[in-house]
Amino acid sequence: MRKWVKDIFDGQRRLIPYAVCCLLVSALFAEASANKPPEPPRAECPEIRFLADDDFFPALTQAIDASTREIFICMFSFKAGVHPRSYPDRLIGHLSRACRRGVQIKVILESTGQSRDSLSAQNLKTKELLEKIGAAVYMDSPKRTTHAKMIVIDGRQVFLGSHNFTSSALKYNREGSVQIRDEALAQTARRYMLSILEEAP
Repeated sequence: MRKWVKDIFDGQRRLIPYAVCCLLVSALFAEASANKPPEPPRAECPEIRFLADDDFFPALTQAIDASTREIFICMFSFKAGVHPRSYPDRLIGHLSRACRRGVQIKVILESTGQSRDSLSAQNLKTKELLEKIGAAVYMDSPKRTTHAKMIVIDGRQVFLGSHNFTSSALKYNREGSVQIRDEALAQTARRYMLSILEEAP
């Protein structure tokens, strides 16, 4: 009996160093975890949506209708004033309602510098229509063609691609654009458009 009890105590004594070692390792891991700097927040991936052909118009008008601060447009060709139900004229209707909500509308249009040129003539006509609804409209410098088609909404999302604001592009043509919800990219596009304004007459 005494030998059996002695064996038990001897076994426990042999376990003591192992237990102490485990406690020390646990304490070291706990201290390392406590002193570990917090991980930086992960950047959110931009939300990108491809808009083919006539998918572009409903996506854009939905974003315009939901805007609260600013709509900034840079467009090569904006052909409105042809028919009240044409897509470009309907687009002006959405912009007009945004203006009445207090949203700032800025538009840059291409100018060739020749008033008789068909592109400049149609853009100048659209300029008048847009100014009637309260938009600020700028013609670019004729020294350099502005072929961009970009719309930045509330500084948080950007539309860019091949769609002009013409009935052909918005309804009939094969066109491709993207809608990107990413504030950093939207701000970059906005700064680019502001640089175009700096060269405008």
